[in-house]
Amino acid sequence: MRLRMKGTPYKMRWRAKELSLALIILVCTTIFILTWDRSPTLTSTLPSKNQLQLSPDIKTVPVDPKTHVKEDISTLTRSETVNNKEGQHVDKTRSTNTAKSSSDFEEVTIQKKEAAAKHKHSPKREETNVIESGSDSKLIAETNNVILRGNTSEQEEKSMEHQACDYRKGKWVIDDRRPLYSGHGCKQWLAPMWACHMMQRQDFAFEKLRWQPKDCEMEEFEGSKFLKRMKDKTLAFVGDSLGRQQFQSLMCMITAGKNSPDVLDVGKDYGLVIPPGGKRPNGWAYQFPSTNTTVLYYWSSTLCDLEPLNILNPQTEYAMHLDRPPAFLRDFLDRIDVLVLNSGHHWNRGKLKANKWIMYVGGEPNTNRRIADMGSAKNFTIHSTLKWLNSQLPKNPHLKAFYRSISPRHFVNGDWNSGGSCNNTIPMSIGKEVLQEESTDQSAANAVRGTRIALLDITALSQVRDEGHISRFSLTASPGVQDCLHWCLPGVPDTWNEILFALI
Repeated sequence: MRLRMKGTPYKMRWRAKELSLALIILVCTTIFILTWDRSPTLTSTLPSKNQLQLSPDIKTVPVDPKTHVKEDISTLTRSETVNNKEGQHVDKTRSTNTAKSSSDFEEVTIQKKEAAAKHKHSPKREETNVIESGSDSKLIAETNNVILRGNTSEQEEKSMEHQACDYRKGKWVIDDRRPLYSGHGCKQWLAPMWACHMMQRQDFAFEKLRWQPKDCEMEEFEGSKFLKRMKDKTLAFVGDSLGRQQFQSLMCMITAGKNSPDVLDVGKDYGLVIPPGGKRPNGWAYQFPSTNTTVLYYWSSTLCDLEPLNILNPQTEYAMHLDRPPAFLRDFLDRIDVLVLNSGHHWNRGKLKANKWIMYVGGEPNTNRRIADMGSAKNFTIHSTLKWLNSQLPKNPHLKAFYRSISPRHFVNGDWNSGGSCNNTIPMSIGKEVLQEESTDQSAANAVRGTRIALLDITALSQVRDEGHISRFSLTASPGVQDCLHWCLPGVPDTWNEILFALI
């Protein structure tokens, strides 16, 4: 009995130890199972070996899932990141915990093409989609796609820059590479009345000025580049004597002022011949055989149709059809690839009376008082002609049309026939920079608004060049009469052509 009683506590103690050990094992097993169940969530927060890595110096930007950012690749610096909206095809099977994890903030680094950093203006923006974590190979492929779509050729970038550049804003700078041709040498194309080197003028510092657009570069003009660009094409100036100056300037620029016996006179092909009893044709046309390029000028100071009322009478009056474009444009528009129109300084009573022009509208003498004054008649005519031209553009998709703003006059203390003068010969004495947003010639800007006709805006940049006129040095002017309207060549009209060249 004693032995049995002594053994009973011993066995109870042993069972207690077994129970404790079992309890410990159970607790450890429970902890292990719980840890194992949670391990996938914990390991999912670790970075994948295949995840797109960012260099440590690049600042990352979290994506706002509510925002879709359209960003042009060429406008980003190397250290910038693009925020993108989640793609519509994102894997929607992610767990709730995962959706709330740091993987919500996707980071995509887009490196910019080095050459594009020079350009402020950029190509059409592209949308990009970010693939969620777990599809890293797709993410990398999508990023590569974005970079490839953002790349543009150097030629395309230059073209876009020239089209986007606001050439009317800028400043005049001294450039020893100017002028682009010699005022002595370009006798083949340059009229003596505009060749100031053939006059008594001694100061030619104005020839050294070049127009520098603000925030962009203007393409350097070269005759060979112009001819290549205009291969098998025709450029036509249609307008007044300032249009003729621009035409002669361009001919001198193309040939660098050198004699060019190979250039052909093709005026007859456009009806540009001296009329019976006339002193000169209504224009000129020349062809460069090497590239089959034609440059022409047609005189139409008011950009409307002129019709003799009596073809048998040399002293006949002319119907000035304000609502009809010049017959020359109607006849030859399909043969023109680049057209530059201008008008302005002939719209005064003196010119109309001297030329025996009578305003007509609807085929009859005008009786509408609203367009009887010069300003209203001019606006009516310009709007009418440009509206017609705009209607012809779909039929002539090859045609680029420009309307050039008015060339400023600089008469002081009178007009051309009342003692007005422009004696200043010092460049940039009244200013050198133009920063205004709007065109100085608002009537021209209004005329092209809503059309596919571009405004060749040269008014403000020419306004600060009062020293560039022929002034008192004219060979043909009467005593006391100065020419503060036309320009010395080489001179300001060369810049008009440089801008035109950049735009075509």
